[in-house]
Amino acid sequence: MQRRRTAREIPPPLELQCLNALWSLGEANVQSVRDKLAPGKQLAYTTVMTMLDRLTRKQLLSRRKNGRSFVYTPLVSKDEVRRLAVNELVNSLFEGSEGGLRVYLNGVPPKPAELEPAGSSAQHVESEPEADEPQRLDAALL
Repeated sequence: MQRRRTAREIPPPLELQCLNALWSLGEANVQSVRDKLAPGKQLAYTTVMTMLDRLTRKQLLSRRKNGRSFVYTPLVSKDEVRRLAVNELVNSLFEGSEGGLRVYLNGVPPKPAELEPAGSSAQHVESEPEADEPQRLDAALL
């Protein structure tokens, strides 16, 4: 069952780093997530624990008791978070126009029709996106 999302859809940077660690680990306790983050960032155990707790309250992670600690598992996929990030970017900076984002990423000045908000009455002269385009957009944004 999909949960209804509210407020800002994308987790803040440190929460997102914890999610990235869990996506690569599959499931882990606080110390394992901290160790995964350690090469780039020396964080206190309690900081990582707080981030994982917040992600659990936001229903982006599940946790289960294992001995004296919790084991955390992602409930949201990396692709879902990417889609949310791209949608937020398109809506906030490109007035809902995916074509406007494509044009910007390709470094070509936009045509007026490509900057029309999604669902507007103007006709887009946009061709179908290439099959590998979502990966290029993801790579450019993440």
